Amino acid sequence: MAAEVPAVRGVGVCAPLGFRAGAAAANVRGDGDIERLDIAVIRSDVPAAAAGVFTRNTVKAAPVVISQLTLRRGTPISAVVVNSGNANACTGAQGFRDALRMCSAAGDALALDPSEVLVCSTGVIGRAMPMERVLAGIRAAAALDDVSGDAVARAIMTTDTRPKVADATFGWNGADYVVGGMAKGAGMLHPDMATMLAFVTTDARVTAPALQTLLRRVADDTLNCVSVDGDTSPNDSLVALANGAGGETVFEEGTQPFGLLEDAVRDVCDSLAEQLVADAEGAQRYFRVAVSGAADVGQARRAARIVAQSPLVKAALHGGDPNWGRIVAALGRSGATFTLDRCSVGIGGITVFARGAPVDADLDIVRTALLQPRVDIQADLGAGDASGHAWGCELTDEYVHINADYTT
Repeated sequence: MAAEVPAVRGVGVCAPLGFRAGAAAANVRGDGDIERLDIAVIRSDVPAAAAGVFTRNTVKAAPVVISQLTLRRGTPISAVVVNSGNANACTGAQGFRDALRMCSAAGDALALDPSEVLVCSTGVIGRAMPMERVLAGIRAAAALDDVSGDAVARAIMTTDTRPKVADATFGWNGADYVVGGMAKGAGMLHPDMATMLAFVTTDARVTAPALQTLLRRVADDTLNCVSVDGDTSPNDSLVALANGAGGETVFEEGTQPFGLLEDAVRDVCDSLAEQLVADAEGAQRYFRVAVSGAADVGQARRAARIVAQSPLVKAALHGGDPNWGRIVAALGRSGATFTLDRCSVGIGGITVFARGAPVDADLDIVRTALLQPRVDIQADLGAGDASGHAWGCELTDEYVHINADYTT
């Protein structure tokens, strides 16, 4: 059973004006489940500015390469087609042909040029795409509406136990603008994203270069702060579309409205990041590491990430063990600049280590904090004014069982 996270209301990618979506069950996995949704289509009614942040793994899936090439042209995008159940990674030249065929099929079904379509896949690596079923699924998913945000979020799931959706609204110059989002990923999650797909839509009007700048900053603050197991996938993709249907304002970099848009995108992605780690494979508890007092933001983020991905910290969380020494040790190997006599660590708001020495804290209260669905870990390095955070989760026997049996 996955950890609970505060409910998010909204219809995800369909929340902004001018976006519709559809989902279909195509039995991509070939397991005979003809009811499980596994094809998703997102459509903007008007061509949209687009941006993307993709895996840094040297091994890149065919859909990642195709979508990167499409975005580099800088032309508007009108749709995204996604499948789950097959990663289309390490599949040779045929994999690239199949990814292009998915774009063509979506284009045909939606009366678009294939160059207006991005493609994403997630699932098992190294298996040929069952293209007849995939193409039939794309045609079925092309029956779009503006209330299928939950359905398309389910269609992109693999080992997830629930869909992840979020949205945010802000006002400017008499108009309300909306940002919507959805994501999937429960394992192979690590900074620089991982087997994570995330999609953000907005009815704000912004250029593709400005959207790319915004998306990279937001990714570094949110989705790149998640670590479940230290593995990074060939498929991870974060795609944003902005169609301008919400109003006439052009959101230009360096302006107040652009800041409001960036804040809204960050709120959506931060919610998605927490939902991802709360639904991590086999986990019932997750945690947030907040590092303050660092020399710079890069060091703060790295220190938080090293703690979040530490197997010993994850094991302590699983056992409800207030072993703060593991946190301090992880900080020490993070490469962040600090001296132990100025460092402090807290668990659940209770200081357990300060100025280089243990604090006489009530460990029973700390144990209780460690057994909550969400645990907050604080670390002050005492070396500056910068801060950063990361998300992590316990690592359990169930995680091993899920991944031992994944392809079967």
